[in-house]
Amino acid sequence: MTAGAFSPTGLFVCFEGGEGGGKSTQSGLLREWLEAEGHTVVLTRQPGGTSVGQRIREIVLSPETGELSNRTEVLLYAADKAEHVDTVVLPALARGEVVITDRYVDSALAYQGAGRTEAVAEVEQVNRWATRDLRPHLTVVLDLEPQAGLGRFEERDRIEGESLEFHQRVRQAFLDMAAADPDHYLVLDARATIASIHEQIRVRVASLLVTA
Repeated sequence: MTAGAFSPTGLFVCFEGGEGGGKSTQSGLLREWLEAEGHTVVLTRQPGGTSVGQRIREIVLSPETGELSNRTEVLLYAADKAEHVDTVVLPALARGEVVITDRYVDSALAYQGAGRTEAVAEVEQVNRWATRDLRPHLTVVLDLEPQAGLGRFEERDRIEGESLEFHQRVRQAFLDMAAADPDHYLVLDARATIASIHEQIRVRVASLLVTA
């Protein structure tokens, strides 16, 4: 991937990975720790971190939506990211706050690119433009075998209901992105205990706060 822009103020942390890996749990724990340390934190998600994004989320995740053109899906997710970055992420970073997001551009590359077997370079181009090429200072990948992650859901949304092969491609895409840029990624085994995962994340984020 091409070099992107990192915010000169604030700290931008992203949680990525397949289904059922504990992103919501760990992002919430990170916010609690950071707030206890005196930081102002914005915890958000994609899709759905804005009112516009919530409408998009309903379209792309509801099983009632049915089949969408792959290109339509790419553009809908990119529109969510554009609104999210312009109205939530960038303003918070400009105020010097910590932004934690549950999913970001890597999810588009993994799901709409590798998962849908679309040209990842084209998906990336659309998403980098939509997000003004803003990159997280750290992306935490919670890695879990798709069989285990999907087994944690009694009901599945439109994306969770995709084939096992789809989710295997998604998982490998996340691992490949992390391997290509280890300075900005932290890959953790999502089968570990919640406490041990949180501790590893906390150590890595603390080092970023020192250098910020």
